[in-house]
Amino acid sequence: MKLVIRGGRIISPGDKVDYVGSILVEDGQIRRISRGLIPLRDALLIRPGKKHPKSFKKSDKIVIDAEGLIVTPGLIDIHAHFREPGREDAETIKTGMMAAAAGGFTSVITMPNTFPANDTQSTTLFILQQAAKLGLVHIFPAGAITRGRKGESLAEIGEMAEAGIVAVTDDGDCVADSMIMRRALEYASDFGVRVLSHSEDTTLSAGGVMHEGFVSTRLGLPPIPPQAETNMVYRDISLSALTGVPVHIMHVSTKESVELIRRAKKAGILVTGEATPHHLTLTDEAVQKSDYDTSTKVNPPLRTQEDVDALIEGLLDGTIDAIATDHAPHTTTDKEQDYVTAPFGIIGLESAIPVCLDRLVGTKRVPLDLLIQKLTAGPADVIGLKKGRLTKGSEADITIIDTGRKVTIDPGKFYSKGRNCPFAGWSLRGAPVCTITSGQIRMIDGRFV
Repeated sequence: MKLVIRGGRIISPGDKVDYVGSILVEDGQIRRISRGLIPLRDALLIRPGKKHPKSFKKSDKIVIDAEGLIVTPGLIDIHAHFREPGREDAETIKTGMMAAAAGGFTSVITMPNTFPANDTQSTTLFILQQAAKLGLVHIFPAGAITRGRKGESLAEIGEMAEAGIVAVTDDGDCVADSMIMRRALEYASDFGVRVLSHSEDTTLSAGGVMHEGFVSTRLGLPPIPPQAETNMVYRDISLSALTGVPVHIMHVSTKESVELIRRAKKAGILVTGEATPHHLTLTDEAVQKSDYDTSTKVNPPLRTQEDVDALIEGLLDGTIDAIATDHAPHTTTDKEQDYVTAPFGIIGLESAIPVCLDRLVGTKRVPLDLLIQKLTAGPADVIGLKKGRLTKGSEADITIIDTGRKVTIDPGKFYSKGRNCPFAGWSLRGAPVCTITSGQIRMIDGRFV
């Protein structure tokens, strides 16, 4: 199949590319990138936002008119929960992949807190085999650091690495034992996989459900102090300094954590960090404003405006390397419990781009090219993926974005099984309109091809 994306503004920060031009894709690879128009004779012309002829699905030559649109490397989410195996009632690999493609993502790192946990080679292979059957997006599994994610002994990291994991984490739980975490860093380094840390001191967070502060006191809800995060962020940075092995801090949420990572980077310690769309745009006030809507219950919890501002500053100065969704679907039944009892988690794959475009770029707090960098080359470099760029000869993973597209967030129309979205009802400007994976159009205007 030959595909030309013509006339869009191509933004690929990892390649230092930002100009209006065209991209030629052939046999799943990028063959040419040009500032001018690339001709393709006898091709079918389609345009996101307009009605497409039914024949385009069978056409082997297509031109996408992208004039006025943004063309980027395929977006990468390095932190998502697909729940399969074990909790297919909350999400499956299929529905998670559909949600990713609908949200403009072409690559996803899936977390190991499944049932059973992804702590063996066989579970890793199962996930990869299920994903390969669909091929909608690239799935890169993360394996567990410890057996059963119990924090007691290391999982078979080497065997999982042979099967195809790209990272290890006990996400959802912290590896509390510092010696086990040290050994995890050392062993993971031997096998070329990155350690992703869920940094949480559970002796401080136990029983808490929201950020400790004025709002939690006013609402009478059990609190989680910011030190529950920062204590472990400091520990993980120290272990990285001790071993000389990179560590990635997941879902950074406090201003103190941002400052710890900033200082560590200046000292030459190999630490990276990510922030989520919800921690970049919401505060603990959302719990009260939503009347205790459990869609606002997440771990780490929504913090203060001061923390939000610090996270955004971290994006701007390079302290925060990536934006990751921490897509965490739950069944409606599970989330309809009271605020204290309901599980933590927010879905994000299908809302992330509109939220970030409208509330970060639209408010001029974050430049568009920087946002794209934090969703492409940034996360790719964190994990060590050969993704996130538009390089001649590379696999053609491409996202097309309409920054003027008006959308209203409606979780009832999501492809994800999850409905636990705190952005429900928000009217936003900007959305992905076409997702291309390995040179194949997978989604256009929210519909699958």
